[in-house]
Amino acid sequence: MRNEKRLSTFMTVLFTVICVIYVLPILTVVLNSFKLNTFVKTETFAFPTAQSYAGFKNFETGITLGNYPFFKAAFYSLSITLTSTLLILVCTSMAAWYINRVNSRFCKAVYYTCVFSMVVPFQMVMFTLSKTADELSLNTPWTIPIVYLGFGAGLAVFMFTGFVKTIPIEIEEAAYIDGCNPLQTYFRVVFPMLKPTMISVGVLEIMWVWNDYLLPYLVLDRKKYMTIPILIQFLKGSYGTVDLGATMALILLSIIPVIVFYLFCQKYIIKGVAAGAVKG
Repeated sequence: MRNEKRLSTFMTVLFTVICVIYVLPILTVVLNSFKLNTFVKTETFAFPTAQSYAGFKNFETGITLGNYPFFKAAFYSLSITLTSTLLILVCTSMAAWYINRVNSRFCKAVYYTCVFSMVVPFQMVMFTLSKTADELSLNTPWTIPIVYLGFGAGLAVFMFTGFVKTIPIEIEEAAYIDGCNPLQTYFRVVFPMLKPTMISVGVLEIMWVWNDYLLPYLVLDRKKYMTIPILIQFLKGSYGTVDLGATMALILLSIIPVIVFYLFCQKYIIKGVAAGAVKG
């Protein structure tokens, strides 16, 4: 009993330290977003004082600084995130359902290909991908979701396939008897049952696409289109000067929506992962 208590105390201390390590970068961004630019460089980890406190000036500067409108970049980030997530959810859930119900050699090959794609580093294919995207005119905010579909399909198909195995086939057979075709069976019967995994995959994909920097940087035409991560990278004033306070303010603005969204939906992630990757 005493050993178990010591182990519990040790694990509590260990995970507390790990939590602090993960939270420290976010806390640093929050602190520096309210400091004057000079003090960001000299007192990076200190709390704002009466002398260094800048109020919301950094946020105003960050929104207006640079040659590209912040709200335009925010619109492109939001459009790409929502479109990509919707495309991934619909296409991969249908693919997972087909893979489970047909269960042919071809379907198994597709499934294992999707699983294998999760272990392939993006850096291995990024140059070929950017060239292919240019040749196929996938370098706009309205077409880049197709590229995200390819990269997001691996995890999504894996999770949906595991969950579809738990759905009784008799329910779908009853729908066929009532006159439903395959599409009607999927959208009226199967799709509502996928809600736990659907929410889980949606949360993970939204967090990934919203924060992604490298793929839009390589694929999009940066003279016309910028997402928020790309805009922050090119946030410079006259003569190439970098206002770190304004940069920190924009970083904070970009991470707040994801943090709030994650806090509200984290319970669905656990449920969806358990349902999609453990059952069946």
